[in-house]
Amino acid sequence: MSHPVQSMPSRGQARALVRESWQRSRQALPSPEAATPPVVWESRELEEFRRGHPLAAIMPVIQQLLIQPSHDTGLLVAVGDEHGRLLWVEGDSAARRNGERINFAQGADWSELAAGTSAPGTALVLGRGVQIRGEEHFNPAVHSWSCTAVPLHDPDSGGILGIVDITGGIDAVGANTLSLVQATVAAAEAHLRIQRLERRAGEPRGSAAGRTAAGGKPASSAKPLYRDSLQILGRDQGLLHLAGQALTLSERHTEILAMLALHPAGLTAEELTGMVYPEGTSLTSIRAEMVRLRKLLHRHGPSLVPASRPYRLPRTLVVDAGQVLSYLDRGAHRLALNIYKGAVLPRSEAPALGELRNRVGLLLREAILGDASADVVLAYLQLPEAADDVEAWRSALRLLPPRSPRRAAVVAHLEALEA
Repeated sequence: MSHPVQSMPSRGQARALVRESWQRSRQALPSPEAATPPVVWESRELEEFRRGHPLAAIMPVIQQLLIQPSHDTGLLVAVGDEHGRLLWVEGDSAARRNGERINFAQGADWSELAAGTSAPGTALVLGRGVQIRGEEHFNPAVHSWSCTAVPLHDPDSGGILGIVDITGGIDAVGANTLSLVQATVAAAEAHLRIQRLERRAGEPRGSAAGRTAAGGKPASSAKPLYRDSLQILGRDQGLLHLAGQALTLSERHTEILAMLALHPAGLTAEELTGMVYPEGTSLTSIRAEMVRLRKLLHRHGPSLVPASRPYRLPRTLVVDAGQVLSYLDRGAHRLALNIYKGAVLPRSEAPALGELRNRVGLLLREAILGDASADVVLAYLQLPEAADDVEAWRSALRLLPPRSPRRAAVVAHLEALEA
């Protein structure tokens, strides 16, 4: 290795899962001392993100079974998302203050890629419950801590929704701790399953659930950023989330709804026509589409049916592209990149959507290349639009430490581009 190799714990007699995790950590991080978990979200961004996350629904179960019994025990209870980012950290007040010294706090990234070997990150990699004791942690700053973590799965898709973790002293890896966390996760998954079944049972016959959308395609089950939102990034058709249901819209309805959501004060028929249709299109076209959109929303989302004169939505609808711009404006580059899934409606020829597409893409690129860490730039390079961006790849090379094992892949890609 190009950096000093830290000795494996227990005089080389480490468990296989720890050895393998350390190997992954050494490939991802320049040194054990550099495995400091970055803070992904400040308080406001974190509040907004977790409010609409599916894990919010299981927090009452976690509160009752783990958090309340942990007070005055020296233990912390953490709930993180599927990427290892901690959304909630609760428990003993003194332990919380001590945890903040190693960035074991809400908003921090404890994935293996960011923090090295730890129970939350390693459990997500392995997809099963894990206990990590003291010096088994990759980062020496965490050697006085121990932790137990278990992944939590979506009851419908089976995919990992997040992680539940107990962290503290040696009690955090006690003989019964893993069983306790596994039982809590099972209860949380059951709670989520019952909640969804009750919601579906309460839906009127012919509701949006399980039906095909207006464009003839089944509504997607993609996870929304917020309870009521419109996703237009990296999609040819918008995905509308309302009251826990998902509805795939036609391209034209997506364009109209996006413009109304991004202009809450309302738009005249002339203004909306100019934003959505090519120059010279008659006002009759937008009026006919508005009639069809109203009928669709009356069936699937009555609370969102637009008013007229001017056309205006009755309440706020979050648009993912608008959130990217908002986070960029506040300097939250990593969060903006987490939301960004690709260009705004890539096939849309609507004038205003084309302008929005260019604006979001340009501002995101400028922010990432102008004021972001190496990790954020490398994440940006995974986007299809960055594959041939020589300047972006050169920027990553400048930011990476000289001995980083990740430089080789960047150099190889640059050589291929310049060839």
